[in-house]
Amino acid sequence: MRPFEGIKIIDCTHVLAGPFAAYQLAVLGADVVKVDDPNAPDQSRESGADMALNKLGLGTGFLTQGSNKRCIALDLKTEGGRAALKKLAAEWADILVENYRPGAFKALGLGYDELSKLNPRLIYASMTAFGQDGPRGYMTAYDQAIQASSGITASTGTPTSGPVKAGSPVIDYATGTTGAFALAAALFQRTRTDKGQYIDMAMLDVAMILQASHITDYLHSGHHPKRNGNILRFAPQCAYETKDGSLLQIAASNGRQHKRFFEALGNSQEASKNSLKERYERFDEKYQFIAAKMKEKTAAEWEKFFQQRHIPACRVRELREAVEDPQIKHRGLLHRFAAMDGVGKPMSVPLTAFRFAHGGASVERAPGRIGQHTDEVLKAVGYSEAELSALRTAKAIL
Repeated sequence: MRPFEGIKIIDCTHVLAGPFAAYQLAVLGADVVKVDDPNAPDQSRESGADMALNKLGLGTGFLTQGSNKRCIALDLKTEGGRAALKKLAAEWADILVENYRPGAFKALGLGYDELSKLNPRLIYASMTAFGQDGPRGYMTAYDQAIQASSGITASTGTPTSGPVKAGSPVIDYATGTTGAFALAAALFQRTRTDKGQYIDMAMLDVAMILQASHITDYLHSGHHPKRNGNILRFAPQCAYETKDGSLLQIAASNGRQHKRFFEALGNSQEASKNSLKERYERFDEKYQFIAAKMKEKTAAEWEKFFQQRHIPACRVRELREAVEDPQIKHRGLLHRFAAMDGVGKPMSVPLTAFRFAHGGASVERAPGRIGQHTDEVLKAVGYSEAELSALRTAKAIL
């Protein structure tokens, strides 16, 4: 039995962070119903490099986190659409997640105060850029804007490159992961209190937490993170160009590893100078020695050399290499669809970043089309064929 089997979730989110939070619970057993606006579906449905899939509303941005969800389409600007969502929240759901601008759902009569009266055990999560209130609560943003606003962009890059955004949408997926944890925590709390919960999640908060040690250091000492690129605190932590031109990232970060690293390179003199003071003050000498030494082998050869000696070092790989790493297959990180409706070839999507000994993440349902399960879901809460037909005529559902 997976952890969230029997838990029912209404997923009124779009793009990446919100859908990923619901997806993490879906692959762990929750029954997730994704709600699209029939007039403006989730924009991730048209996100990805395959334009044919984007036109079908099955963009890879959506497919990544659409598995195990049933898809319904409700126009929440119509009375019928709102009534259907309220009925699901009142009679069916344990959780509702939304990531619209602050106050948008409340203005529709679908806020936590309204829905919790219908279902006091409902856990309701709102995910926004800056939170529900405060001096910046009204502002909107996406991943890259939050990276910029939080200080992450300013501390990424090199002295010559200037600020650089992190390559992947790290804030979106960190917010989704944090959101899944928050929902799990609220569910656990409910087992003790039998009460629902309101969760106010802000992407800015998540971005700041991702810099937790930098924040503490700055507030204590005034030390500000620098744009040093691949030049890290100590010489055996930096990335170096190797014989074949590729990069090797070394991560010998403490005195013991420092000693082992230089001993492996045959430099017992530098190996012995491994106190914190010496590692700081002799950075330049140590760096120059390592930079010259790394030219003697390829990055792959050095990786093997160091790892055999229990020294942390990895060749810098591109994504195309990383996904083919046999360790990824061994870990079971990806689920492979042999066939998927609308996709003309096998498709693989990530699951979770952890493994359970039993009852772990799995996929049983492929991502759905817009409104594919509307009738099935609404019939489960009592809607008749005639009522569904009337809602469809009123364009409240798709």
